[in-house]
Amino acid sequence: MELIADALLFDLDGTLVDSLPAVIRSWTAWAAERGISEARFASIQTHGRTSRSIVADLVPADEVDAADARIQELELADLTGVTALPGAAELLARLDPARWAVVTSGVRRLAAARLAAAGLPAPRVLVSADDVRHGKPDPEPYLAGAAGLGVAPRRCVVVEDAPAGLTAARAAGMATVAVAGTHRPEELKADLVLPNLAHLSVTGTSRLVLGAA
Repeated sequence: MELIADALLFDLDGTLVDSLPAVIRSWTAWAAERGISEARFASIQTHGRTSRSIVADLVPADEVDAADARIQELELADLTGVTALPGAAELLARLDPARWAVVTSGVRRLAAARLAAAGLPAPRVLVSADDVRHGKPDPEPYLAGAAGLGVAPRRCVVVEDAPAGLTAARAAGMATVAVAGTHRPEELKADLVLPNLAHLSVTGTSRLVLGAA
């Protein structure tokens, strides 16, 4: 199957970078500080959501601000082992910087830090949790990414690893490519499902043609 696009919008964690070990360490420490059991934490959906929305499921409303600030502090302090996922660096190096953006559920400082730690280029357009009112699975983040690049949503392809992000992309009217790293392929509803970005073929310059490599 081939997809045609004028621009690519990439999720960050689990798509371009492997930050899972650092994420697990940070959230485990945060949960221990708050006295939240492993079973309680495991009972909620976390991947692809903003830290604030996760925190809001776990602490009283009047403690959300402080609790969210603390998890951000822990995550920013732990970049050990954050690396580029297979094919990510090579793909971004081939793309025109005006043709791609990063759209993440993380805050801007954390996204920039993880991109740098993984040795990946900073995008011209970065949409973070700081930039939108509603995070994934709402379409707002991906619509903001398209607007930042000046490309119509229907001319964008989203590359994601999480169901919440794929739902956001579909709601934004965008085609989707899923990479099966953090979820099993059968959990990912996308136009094209691949093991990782090393298996994604992108040809062309202003008109991008995507398919399985």
